[in-house]
Amino acid sequence: MNPKRIVPIVSVAILIVATVVGVVYYLKAFTANTKFNENEMFVYVPTNSTYEDVKKIISPYVENMEKFTFVAEQRGYNANVNPGKFLLTKGMSSFSIVSSLRHNVPVKLAFNNQESLGKLVQRLSSQIEPDSTTLTKVFTDSVFMAENGFTKESILAMFIPNTYEFYWNVSPIKVRDKLAKEYRRFWNEERQAKAKALNLTPVQVSTLAAIVHKETAKVDERPRVAGVYLNRLKKDMPLQADPTVIYAVKEREGDFDTIIKRVMYNDLKINSPYNTYIHTGLPPGPIAMPDISAIDAVLNAEKHNYEYFCASVERFGYHEFAETYEQHQVIAKKYAEWVAKQGYQR
Repeated sequence: MNPKRIVPIVSVAILIVATVVGVVYYLKAFTANTKFNENEMFVYVPTNSTYEDVKKIISPYVENMEKFTFVAEQRGYNANVNPGKFLLTKGMSSFSIVSSLRHNVPVKLAFNNQESLGKLVQRLSSQIEPDSTTLTKVFTDSVFMAENGFTKESILAMFIPNTYEFYWNVSPIKVRDKLAKEYRRFWNEERQAKAKALNLTPVQVSTLAAIVHKETAKVDERPRVAGVYLNRLKKDMPLQADPTVIYAVKEREGDFDTIIKRVMYNDLKINSPYNTYIHTGLPPGPIAMPDISAIDAVLNAEKHNYEYFCASVERFGYHEFAETYEQHQVIAKKYAEWVAKQGYQR
């Protein structure tokens, strides 16, 4: 055959082969390869996962694993697996899936109003990779607590309810340090000055704020309730706060999921440092996680002469306030009669 004719033939053959290879690669890499109906799906790759682990994790969502494997290995993903939270979208190609598995999606970590450190770490561990046991260990590390002025009873005061951004596979130390940094940022010079004027530390403010938070859900009433407790503290009167007794009961029973609608007479005798009916001053730490409005309610408490308050039977959710015990007795009797009619039990 004439050599001049061989060159064009070989060139055409190479072009055809290249075209076929290109088409095959395109079909494997760039055509849709998902099998879920939702528009978005998140997958979680734990720390220290292998390439084989990833394939098992994503297989329920991938239509053709052979296509995915081909692209992943072509792009070197099999030798460079990243842990984290990753977004898959409906109709994604294998190429896009591999690209997505290299882009860790931040998690919006949110928490509020947790009643104990145990409940808090359960909430946190449901949103990020570190488990509740590990989180508890780093939060209650003796060196960390001592350096930051906390104890096991008061550590809950460190957590300012908000939404924080982390990566799902964040280390527990980074979670702790960021939340501690937020605590220090929250307690700026202005708030610290207000606490000092009340002769309270930030932890003590949060401890009182937790009681205020539990006493009333009405944000506009919290400064007045805070004022009552501050008046009692100044006179060294027992706070006699029912929420602290409820906390004491739950702590004794080891069950913070128990719903207690009413404090019974015998509950007031429970031997606990959280029982503010038998102990004056503040309890050892917060009985719950107060929100910012409750903390600021203490720092900006209403100045008045009230020393007593009782739930109102006319303005549900609010309270009636009294300056003297005699005035309080009248209000309390009205409330007791109303409760009796409702037939409330523990």
